Formats: sequence, structure tokens, C-alpha cells
Amino acid sequence: MAEIKKAAKGETEQKVPRAVLSEGILTIEVDSHVETPEEQEDARWHQLLNAQRTRKILTGQLAGIEKLESGWVVAVTYYNGFRIIIPMDEMMINLSGDGKEHAETLNRQTRIANNMLGSDIDFIIRDLDEASRSVVASRKDAMLKKRQTFYTSENEGEKPMLYPGRVVEARVIAVAPRVVRLEVFGVEVSVRARDMAWEWMVDAGEKFQVGELVLVTVNQIRMKSIEDMEVSVDAKSAAANVSKDNLKKCVRQGKYVGIITDVYKGTYFMRLNIGVNAVAHSCNMASLPSKRDEVGFVVTRINDRYEVAEGIITRLIKRGTV
Repeated sequence: MAEIKKAAKGETEQKVPRAVLSEGILTIEVDSHVETPEEQEDARWHQLLNAQRTRKILTGQLAGIEKLESGWVVAVTYYNGFRIIIPMDEMMINLSGDGKEHAETLNRQTRIANNMLGSDIDFIIRDLDEASRSVVASRKDAMLKKRQTFYTSENEGEKPMLYPGRVVEARVIAVAPRVVRLEVFGVEVSVRARDMAWEWMVDAGEKFQVGELVLVTVNQIRMKSIEDMEVSVDAKSAAANVSKDNLKKCVRQGKYVGIITDVYKGTYFMRLNIGVNAVAHSCNMASLPSKRDEVGFVVTRINDRYEVAEGIITRLIKRGTV
């Protein structure tokens, strides 16, 4: 009887899954393995080590701007759960045309970087510390590598991947009322709002948001070297011109509602609710309207050449908010 019990006990032990007998995580599937949080972190850290070794371009969202105890001002992003810091000098922010030429460079860089929060940025890892699991990276290295890849060709006479006339995707990295800042394959470009869309806008933020992708046409590339280059683009050329079709919705003496998008030397520029751009040189009102006001508009002329409706502002419907 004792021998039967002993045999039965041995058979039972053989049928117990090895996963149950191990000291690791108890899994439902026999012989399966679940990584511990520590093992997962080690695997992700190993990916960063490989990325540093191969100088692979990584992408993360710009999450913050900080001043460290050492006095460094850095941009902060995250990749695979690890905090990545990028010194402001390594952000390669284009300062041309920012209107702050007499201000300190670091302040100019920081101001623009603040407007870029939430945008995707590329970077190459410069240094890693195994003990603290801290990472220092460079956006400049990544941008220069992309310029080398897309704006130059290895073989003489061969056309590069990016050239004037080509329609390409661009990242929206900052938006101001009159200007949209784009990153076009390693080059930062500031584009006027009027060159980003056929319809007139009060604020470019109405149509464009940080982090989205837009199609643009490359108009010109000026390149003295990989580090010294300028690119001009516009989004209007890459989109269908609906202004001419929308203009057919207008008729002379027709009355419409519109928003004043700008005022310049007594001339009012508007976007009518029917999708038509309009210009008024006068208004029949006791008090003059302002930018962002909603007004009534009477069409006196259809200007096919400039694809706008011309007319008179007849009344104020609602004051706009700044």
C-alpha cells in the first residue's frame, strides 16, 4: 500500500508545471515567462545603449524646459520611459527672424522652445550613465544627420530626396498668430500664416496645432554647408485652391456675415462664413470695427483676379474677443 501511495505521489509531482515550481511569476501557460519590471527596464535601457552605439535617430515629445542646479537650461523629453535631457545649445533652434535680435541668445532659445512644448523632436544620444540611468542627447546631431540624408546625394549628379518643387511632410513645432514654425527634415522654417492656407485667418492657431503633420511644397533650398542652410516652403501650393470655387457662392449686392481677420491703413480684410476672402475699404457704422469682430458685409464687386469679394461693412454683429 505504501508503495502505491509513493508511486502516486511521484506521478503527481511530474505533472506539476515547471512554472509553478519556479520562484518567478506564476504564469497560466506552462513554461511561459513574464518579465519583471526590472527585466523590462533593463531591456529598454539596452535599446538606448544600442541607439547610442549606432547613432540612431530617436523621436520623443518635448515635455518640458528646465534649469538644472548646475545652471544648465535643458529641454526634457522621454523615450522608453527614460528621461532624456538636451542642453539648449544642442536644440539647434533657428533664431533668424524672431524679432529679438538684441536679446540674450539663451533667452531667445528658451522663449521659442517654450512655444514648441508638445511637439515631436528628433535626437541622438550623446552620453548615458548606467548608475543613475540618466541620458544626455543632442537634437542638433539628429537634424544634421537628417539634412545629410535628405538634402544631399552620395552620387554626383543624382537628385537628393528633397529638392525644390517636391511636396513633403513637415512637423508643426510652434504656432503664433501670424507665423507657423515647421521642421522640414532637419531644418526649421518659419512660414507666414497667409502662406499656410488659402483662407484668411485671424490666428494661425485656428487651423494648425503643435504636433500635427502638414503637407508643404519646397520652394527654395539655399545650402552653403550642412550646418548653414535655409529652406523656404508653403502649404498653399500643396493644397487645392478652393478660393475660386468659393467665390462663386457670392453675388453682387448679396449680404453676408464675416470675421475681420486684419485691419491695415483703413482697409478691412475678412473671411466670410461661406468660405470667401473679402476686402472692405469703407464701413457704414458709427464706431469702427476691429480685428476679430463679426460684421455684416455687402458685396459690391467680385474680383476674380485676386479671388476676393469687395464691398462695404454695414453693421456690427458681435464684438470679437482677444
